[in-house]
Amino acid sequence: MGLLQLLVVAVLASERRVAGAAEVFGNSSEGLIEFSVGKFRYFELNRPFPEEAVLHDISSNVTFLIFQIHSQYQNTTVSFSPTLLSNASETGTASGLVFILRPEQSTCTWYLGTSGVEPVQNMAILLSYSERDPIPGGCNLEFDLDIDPNIYLEYNFFETTIKFAPANLGYARGVDPPPCDAGMDQDSRWRLQYDVYQYFLPENDLTEEMLLKHLQRMVSVPQVKANALKVVTLTANDKTSVSFSSLPGQGVIYNVIVWDPFLNTSAAYVPAHTYACSFEAGEGSCASLGRVSSKVFFTLFALLGFFICFFGHRFWKTELFFIGFIIMGFFFYILITRLTPIKYDVHLILTAVAGSVGGMFLVAVWWRFGILSICMLCVGLVLGFLISSVTFFTPLGNLKIFHDDGVFWVTFSCIAILIPVVFMGCLRILNILTCGVIGSYSVVLAVGSYLSTSLSYITLNVLKRALNKDFHRAFTNVPFQTNDFIILAVWGMLAVSGITLQIRRERGRPFFPPHPYKLWKQERERRVTNILDPSYHIPPLRERLYGRLTQIKELFQKEQPAGERTPLLL
Repeated sequence: MGLLQLLVVAVLASERRVAGAAEVFGNSSEGLIEFSVGKFRYFELNRPFPEEAVLHDISSNVTFLIFQIHSQYQNTTVSFSPTLLSNASETGTASGLVFILRPEQSTCTWYLGTSGVEPVQNMAILLSYSERDPIPGGCNLEFDLDIDPNIYLEYNFFETTIKFAPANLGYARGVDPPPCDAGMDQDSRWRLQYDVYQYFLPENDLTEEMLLKHLQRMVSVPQVKANALKVVTLTANDKTSVSFSSLPGQGVIYNVIVWDPFLNTSAAYVPAHTYACSFEAGEGSCASLGRVSSKVFFTLFALLGFFICFFGHRFWKTELFFIGFIIMGFFFYILITRLTPIKYDVHLILTAVAGSVGGMFLVAVWWRFGILSICMLCVGLVLGFLISSVTFFTPLGNLKIFHDDGVFWVTFSCIAILIPVVFMGCLRILNILTCGVIGSYSVVLAVGSYLSTSLSYITLNVLKRALNKDFHRAFTNVPFQTNDFIILAVWGMLAVSGITLQIRRERGRPFFPPHPYKLWKQERERRVTNILDPSYHIPPLRERLYGRLTQIKELFQKEQPAGERTPLLL
C-alpha cells in the first residue's frame, strides 16, 4: 500500500511540473496573467492598459521578489496599481519592480500594459530572494521608484552609458530596512560590491526571437556569471555609472550583480539591452546603418589598398600617394568634425579631397627633394599607428591606467614611433611590411561598411577617442564571432601573400628608385647638348601649348566658302 501511495504522489508531481512548463507561453486576452517563480513567460500585450498579473503560493522564506518584463524596442509599463504613478510604475523596454513582502503574505498582484498602438511581444520572469540577499536599488536617491532595480541606458554614436541605483542590505519580513547613509562600516551597505557584466548577441541578427532567447541567460546570478563577460567591479564608493563603446547594429545586454562579501550572497539587477540604433524608420535606423557614401569611399579606398598590398613597393609614387592620403585624411577628418557641424556625407567628401591633396603633396616632396628618410618616416608611422591601435584593441586597452587621456596618447605615440625606429636599418622591409599590412587592412574596412565586423573598431576606437572628450571612460570590448574569424583570416592571408610576393619580386633589384628630380635634370641637359637626339628638335613647351590652342581655335571658326569674293577690278 505504501508503494502505491508513492507512485500516485510521483504521478501528481510530474503532472504539476508539466503544467508549470506549459505556462511559459500565453497571452493576456483573458485579463489575468499568472506567474510562477523562476519561470519565463511569453505573452502579448495590447491596449488599453492595464492587465492584471498575479503570483500565488509565495514561500515564507522569500523576503522580496523582483519582477522584470522585456521587449525588443516597444515600451511596456509595469505598475503596483491600476493607476499610473511616477513612484509606483516603470516604463521601458526592460522594466522591473521590487516587491518587499509583508509577514504572512503569500500572494502578490501587479499590472502590465503598453501605450503603443501595435501589440507588443514580451517575456517576463519573477525571481525570489531571501533576507540574506542584498536588495538591488534599495538605496535609490536618483530615480523615481523608491526601490529601483532597473538599469538605465543612454547611447550616442560614441558611447553607451548605463546607470543604476545603489543597493541595500537584505532584511527579514516586517523589519525596517537598514539605513542607507547612517555609517560606512562593515555593517552598512558600503560593504557591497557591484560586478558589471556585458553579453553580446550574435552579429547581424536583429530579430526579436534571438533577443528574448538570449535575455534568459542574463536574468539570474548563476546564468549571468556563466554566460557574460565581467567588465569591471565597483565598490560602494564608486559612481554607479559605467560607459562602453557604442556598437551600432550590434545587440548588447548589460547587467549588474550586487555582492555582499560578508554573507557571500548576491542579487541581479534587471538587465538592459541596446543595439545603439533606432528601430524606427529614418536616418540612422538599424535597418539602414551602412551609408552609401561610406560604402563608396571605403570601396575605392580598398581597391587602391589592394593594389598597394601586392605592388606598392614597385609603384613607389602610388604608395606615397596612398600613405599621404591616409595621414592627411585622418587629421583633416578630426579637425573638421570637431570644429564644424556639417553633415557626415560632406565630411567624407572633404576628407577625400584633403586626403588626395596630402597624397599629391607627399609625392611632390619625394619628386623634388628625394629625401628617403622623410618618406619612410611617414610610411613607418602609418604602420606604427595600426600596430598601436591593435595593441589597445586588446584587453590591455581597458586597463584603468589608460582611461587617462594623457597616459593613453603618450603610450600610443611611443608605440607608433617605435616602429620606424626599429626598422631604420632595413627600410625596404619596413616599406614592404607597410604595403602588405596597411593595404590588406583597407579591405577589412571596406568589408566593415557592408557587414558587421569588430575588426573595423581597431582604428575606429582611436578615431572616437580623438573626436569625443568623454570616450576615455568607455570600455572598448567588442564581440569576436564567426564573421570576425573569417575576416581576420582573409586579412592575414592578404597581408602574408602581399609581403611574400613583393619580397621575392624585389630580390636583386635596387632598394628604392632614384631621385626623380635629378633624373629629370640629367635628361634635360642631355637633350640640350645632344643634337643627334630627336627630342632636341622638339619645340619648347610654350610654343607647343600655343600651337595646340591655335588648333583648338580653328575648330570653332567658320569654314570659308570656295570661290572669289572680292569684286573684279575693271
